[in-house]
Amino acid sequence: MARGRYIDAIYCVLIAIFVVATTVSSDDITPIPADDSKVSNWFQTNVKPWRSRKGTLDPALEAAEAKSKIIIVSKDGKGEFKTVTDAINSVPPKNKQRVIIKIGPGVYIEKIQIERTKHFITFLGDPKAMPTLAFNGTAYEYGTLASASVAIESTYFMAVNIIFKNTAPGPDSKKPGAQAVALRVGGDKAAFYNCKIFGFQDTLCDDRGRHFYKNCYVQGTVDFIFGRGRSLYLESHINVVKRKGSTYITAQAKQNKTEVYGYSFVQCKITGRGSRAYLGRAWRAMPEVVFSYTQMGAVIDPLGWSNNRLPERERTVFFAEYKNSGPGSNLKRRVKFAKKLTDREAKHFLSLGYIQGSEWLLPPPM
Repeated sequence: MARGRYIDAIYCVLIAIFVVATTVSSDDITPIPADDSKVSNWFQTNVKPWRSRKGTLDPALEAAEAKSKIIIVSKDGKGEFKTVTDAINSVPPKNKQRVIIKIGPGVYIEKIQIERTKHFITFLGDPKAMPTLAFNGTAYEYGTLASASVAIESTYFMAVNIIFKNTAPGPDSKKPGAQAVALRVGGDKAAFYNCKIFGFQDTLCDDRGRHFYKNCYVQGTVDFIFGRGRSLYLESHINVVKRKGSTYITAQAKQNKTEVYGYSFVQCKITGRGSRAYLGRAWRAMPEVVFSYTQMGAVIDPLGWSNNRLPERERTVFFAEYKNSGPGSNLKRRVKFAKKLTDREAKHFLSLGYIQGSEWLLPPPM
């Protein structure tokens, strides 16, 4: 899971500068409701279509949305392309218009990558017949990051009603390098709606940039949401697959105070078999992970969080919880280094401001 430190440092500084320079709008600070039945109305109020938000969005995004086009991918040959890869290849570098790639039903066995220069791409599936983008790459063969079935490097990506899957078998102690990423998100300002992400170890590499996940499903065993993204997960379902030994949902990769990485889970649900799942482990020195208003099943270990056998990291991690529910949310036996947030402390993690969403986040296309 290693990458060039110099590039990471530059990227982090640029994001930090953007965050400081961004004017916070009222949309950014309006808190996500504690009542889940009110979240839909909150979303519709705060994430409106681009036409009603002219002058408030990133100008490049407004220009791209104003001249969108649709490309159809269909396995039966009735579309313009039979593969998703061919559709992506048709998008020119430095693209400046929204390209909606409508993907027909079926399983597309491809190793898909969207390069950094191909911005404003949307994958759109039918919610009643969601297409599956699948591959069986492993860390042994490609390296962890490059094992992804689908890798997103560009900005302003969106996926709606898509299944991402790595079909490699679950790792065991006899097969080193069996980690297998289903989806890697390494571009800034990416949104996912009603998507499903399947794998075992390292399922979702929430790598770099600001990301938003709504009504998504993520399944895995160890570190199955990991990386350096700054991401807000809303009303999403996290499912833990049982294995021998402990399981870990997150391995957030913030390393020092200057970095703006972190994960905020709000109004989510955690299910799974077994009882030894940890909400996160200290894979890096200063991970930031917060669960709020989340229903936690009995699969969560009473300790809640792991120091990754590095006691010194107990002083630097930011593992926190706020008004969660369910048998796995009981704080009586939580590790001492986990934080129980006050109402004031929680506000920072309960709005679009966490990802500066008012300037770039759009609802899914109709």
